[in-house]
Amino acid sequence: MGDPRHPVLVRRARRPLELPARADPHEPASRGIPTVPASTYTVDLARVEPGASIARTRGAEIRVDTGVDPSDDLFGPADLLGGAFAACLIKNVERFSHILPFRYEGASVHVTLEREQRPPRISRIRYELRLVTDEPEQRVKLLERNLVQFGTIYNTLSRACDVSGEIVIETAPRGDPA
Repeated sequence: MGDPRHPVLVRRARRPLELPARADPHEPASRGIPTVPASTYTVDLARVEPGASIARTRGAEIRVDTGVDPSDDLFGPADLLGGAFAACLIKNVERFSHILPFRYEGASVHVTLEREQRPPRISRIRYELRLVTDEPEQRVKLLERNLVQFGTIYNTLSRACDVSGEIVIETAPRGDPA
């Protein structure tokens, strides 16, 4: 039985999986599961001054707060985690706008992370995803199912803490009447 906090779309196979006669049932490819090399992400971080470091990946870099006292002008580790979650949502809205297709003119997200003290951990993530779209509610729900099911960061964090949110639809402003 699945986790009731994270509903999953279940689809039954149309026919049973057939294994080749000489297949090793322990090999994923033998069970009909396509084998895709895992993606790898690398980040290098170096302290550049007290309380600040530079994180680099590919051709990008960002200054981050690594000091004892929180910085008001740099992202700290929890802020980066929230930012990664928010970016995952927006990136997948963009992705699924092409796959489904799904029309939208704008997207923004507000993320709140809740931290427990003992043990220190992020225990809850709440989000509000705002979309400017004229898509019907049924299509918005389809998009939401895809965001939940296929978001890498979403799936990773939902295994570690409670994740929930809502999508708020805003209608596109109409042009001035002629």
